[in-house]
Order: sequence, then C-alpha cells, then structure tokens
Amino acid sequence: MSIAINTLLVNPLMLHVIDPLREALLSFGTLGMLIWIVLKILAIAVPVIIAVAFYVVWERKLIGWMHVRHGPMYVGWGVFQAFADVFKLLFKEVVQPTVAHPVLYRLAPMLALVPAFAAWAVVPFDAQVVLSNANAGLLYLLAMTSLGIYGVIIAGWASNSKYAFLGAMRASAQMISYEIAMGFSLVGVLIAAGSLNLTEIVMAQSGKGFLGWFWIPLAPLFVVYFVSGVAETNRSPFDVVEGESEIVAGHMVEYSGSQFALFFLAEYANMILVSFLTPIFFLGGWLSPIQGLVDFGNVHWLVNWIWQGGWPWLLAKAFFFASCFLWFRATFPRYRYDQIMRLGWKVFIPITIAWIFVTALLVYFGVIGGGATGAVA
Repeated sequence: MSIAINTLLVNPLMLHVIDPLREALLSFGTLGMLIWIVLKILAIAVPVIIAVAFYVVWERKLIGWMHVRHGPMYVGWGVFQAFADVFKLLFKEVVQPTVAHPVLYRLAPMLALVPAFAAWAVVPFDAQVVLSNANAGLLYLLAMTSLGIYGVIIAGWASNSKYAFLGAMRASAQMISYEIAMGFSLVGVLIAAGSLNLTEIVMAQSGKGFLGWFWIPLAPLFVVYFVSGVAETNRSPFDVVEGESEIVAGHMVEYSGSQFALFFLAEYANMILVSFLTPIFFLGGWLSPIQGLVDFGNVHWLVNWIWQGGWPWLLAKAFFFASCFLWFRATFPRYRYDQIMRLGWKVFIPITIAWIFVTALLVYFGVIGGGATGAVA
C-alpha cells in the first residue's frame, strides 16, 4: 500500500546529510553497500546501548526521589554511575558451574540479547527515518520479541540448577501468556490501520491531532498492550521470575560478570522497545498532538515539528512510558504467580478478543479508518 507523506515531516538532516552520504557510499558498489548497512545498524545499536546506561541512572534517580532520597550522586554527580557498573561487570570473573552445558550456557545470553536489538530494525523514528520500512514489519516485530523467550529457557536449563530451571519455567509461561495478549492487541491495531507497516500505522492516525490517535477507539487494547509489555519484560510488579525471596535471580542466578550484563542489557533494551512501540501503535508515533488541528505554516524545521510532528514527539512519548516502568516498580507490590497468570489468561485475552470484534465493527461502519491513507495536508 502506497503512502503519501508531507515532505515537511521529513527531517532535513536526512535530506541534506544522510541521503548524500548514502549515494556516495553506494557509488563504491558492494563494499559501499556493506559499509552503509553496518552504519545503519550502528546508528540504532549504539544509541540503544547508551540509552540503556542512562535509563539505569534515571531509574535510580527517579525511584530515589519517590522514596525521598538522593539516588546516585558521586560518580560524575551520578550521571556516570551506570558506566561504572558496566566496567565493574566487565572486569568481574565469569564463573561457570562445572555441571552446566558448556555450549548452551554461553549461547543463552546472546539468544536473549540479539532479538532485543534486531526488533529495532523496523521501528520508525520519523517519516522515512527507519532502518527497514518492511511491509510486514508488525509480523517481524512479533517474531523477534518472541525469540527472546528461548534465551531465558535455555539459560535456566543449561545452568543445571533447580533455582534457575524453576525461574526459566516461570518466565516461559509468563512471557508466552502475555505475548498472546500483546499479539491480540496488535490485531486490533492492524484492523484499524489496515496495514502491517509501522510507518503506515502511524500515518493512519494523522490528520485529527490526538483525537485521531488509536488510544480512543482502542483504549482497552492500549491498556492491555502496555501492561502486557511490563509483564513481558518481567518487570515489577510482574517480576516473580526473579523473586529474590523465592528463587533468588531466576534463570540468571548462575550467571556473573559480562554474561549477566548481557541479560541485563536485553531486559532494559526490551523495556525501551516497548516504550517506543506503545506510542507508535496507539499515540500517533512522531505525530504532534495538534497535527491537523493547528498549522502555522512552514516556518523553520527547528520549530515546525511542534505542530507538524517529528522525532522529538516520539522521544517525549517514549520517555513517559519508560518512566512508567520505574513508577510501577516504586509503587506496586509484587503479584503472586497465580494472580499474574489469571490476569493474563482470564482477563486480558478475553478483553482483547472481544475488542477485536468491536474494532472490526467500528471500521466496517466507518467510525475509524481501516486504511493508512496517510496524507498529511
């Protein structure tokens, strides 16, 4: 499905810097194409890794303020505390249990980390600013986020520890349960947008400001998706997988040093991913809340994004949801495992199935789109 996008929404940095660089590299043939692909991957992977480091600092500071304390304040005024933790983990000795499976034990952290980063390939940050604008981006996203479960299961089994294995079983059951609820939520988005392409899903919400976003007609799916994302990443209050009072650190209990850091990086990368995907699916992505309602013309790209949309809006929305992860941790007590499973199977899944039919009726009677017309006047 083709999509019309106003050129004013396209970042001038891409028009004047990135496109000429791409053409220059592609002029060198296959070697230039390989260099261009590597640069695009690094352009996403490096910021995500840096974002994880500062996300940890923000978690400690925000929860500290909620608990009426300072949080990190010594290592670079607290800003570089996460980097100190990284160096500590990298220089710690990696202790492997003698009875652990030698290959799978080392493979499990990579199986958890690689899908967490591969999913970013189809995430659009602005109009035409995406690594791969795949037409089946939504299916690719579901596939990548599901693969992370294998890293958790293999880590628990390969450790040859009862605590690790119990944590892996809990994790696999919980992640699969909430993966179903998340998938059904995205079926509603697919019906409303009429496309599997993430850019077209965003543009299907354009033209009416925040009133045209999917958070209104798909409100139950919006709530289910984000709460399921919290459970999918094993964060509080759904962190029984790593219940310290029960099974210590769950599937990661036998890991230390850099291998533990890989699991840590994958968890926080997934949290940031969910924080980006939630506004993309339900809150207009990079679109402005007043886009289509107010327009002051083409003034300058440094201010045009305020009413026409741009990546700063997506970052602001993602920052809010990323902070909600931390807010939940500081606020809610941990659920029992049976409560978590009941919420997923007996509450979320029936709600999503019912609202899929409601969404289909809304599209059929023309209440909401059903196709990514996407033209921004």
